[in-house]
Amino acid sequence: MDGDTAVVTGASRGIGKAVAQAFAEAGAHVVLCARNRDAIDAVAEEIEAGGGEATAARADVRDEFDVERLMQMAAEIGGEIDYVVANAAVYHGETGSTPLTEESYAAFDDHMRTNARGTFATIRESFPHLADDARILVASGSVAREPYPGYGSYAVSKAAAEAIARGFGADTDRVVGVVDPGQVATDLSGGDGHDPEDVAAQFLWAATEASAEVLDGEVVDRKQWRKETR
Repeated sequence: MDGDTAVVTGASRGIGKAVAQAFAEAGAHVVLCARNRDAIDAVAEEIEAGGGEATAARADVRDEFDVERLMQMAAEIGGEIDYVVANAAVYHGETGSTPLTEESYAAFDDHMRTNARGTFATIRESFPHLADDARILVASGSVAREPYPGYGSYAVSKAAAEAIARGFGADTDRVVGVVDPGQVATDLSGGDGHDPEDVAAQFLWAATEASAEVLDGEVVDRKQWRKETR
């Protein structure tokens, strides 16, 4: 990734932070964003203290104009964008305890606006600035495909995000894929699951080593990653 530019949304903590750090360690200049300015600045400072290159930007993926400015900033750094990781997402309520039968309209709307529309904006606004061999990764999970009870409109929004990734992959010649790292120990999971630093390796592999045939328009889960890299 030496000399490459990567954009990671939702990078102030959890998976996004770990992916940003892994990409920076691999040599990329990482442009990272989140809604919390102080938190995203702290991550960028941590990356730079470790010898990496990072630029922090406060951006809300629900606002396409924020995302447009983010992508323009990233392109100005390296001339073009080599990797995009659409990771920003929210979950309203206690994880696994938000069935659709009890979901509020406000929670439904913000899940869709952030997790689905935000993914759409992230990918769409990156397109004018992408390198010819750029890769776009959308972070997701099995709740997007399997009927787990209690995940309500969060699961609906992640299913939509995966459909958005497939659609961009089908409608363009870009490599757009979904990365499903399994349950990860983040605030969303209640701290249970794989270490974010471990799953960051899966995203790094998808960005740099996975074949286009394996990734484009597909979901690469942890099992397949292990199989492909054994």
